[in-house]
Amino acid sequence: MPEAGGPRETRLGRRLPLPVLMLLAWLVPGLGHLLLGRRLRAAIFCAVIVVAFAVGLTFDGELILPHAGDPLSYLAAIASIGNGVLFFVARHFGLGQGVVTAAGYEYGNTFLLTAGMMNLLLILDTHDIGVGKKDW
Repeated sequence: MPEAGGPRETRLGRRLPLPVLMLLAWLVPGLGHLLLGRRLRAAIFCAVIVVAFAVGLTFDGELILPHAGDPLSYLAAIASIGNGVLFFVARHFGLGQGVVTAAGYEYGNTFLLTAGMMNLLLILDTHDIGVGKKDW
């Protein structure tokens, strides 16, 4: 069933190759769904991810990058970079450095990593809608 308020796909969503659509879905949370005509879903997903990301930064969380000798940091880095453009903008402005002594540090990390993982899952959802495996 198509989502209320829009066509099943936009013209641009139909013309874009699937890998490009998935790249755009990673860069900007909700953009893949928007290009596929899922406006309400795109707005809700974008809002949830941006709010979770902002809360993570507010709680002094860290946008984790890989550390040599710490294999789990590579997984956390994938989740951090999963935030797409939010990650790069925050790093550019020096945000997300993390304050280990802050009371909310671990909560902040959790929000930042969860936002990134949600965005990565949205890429898979965009793929499924794009190839016709999912219609709702």
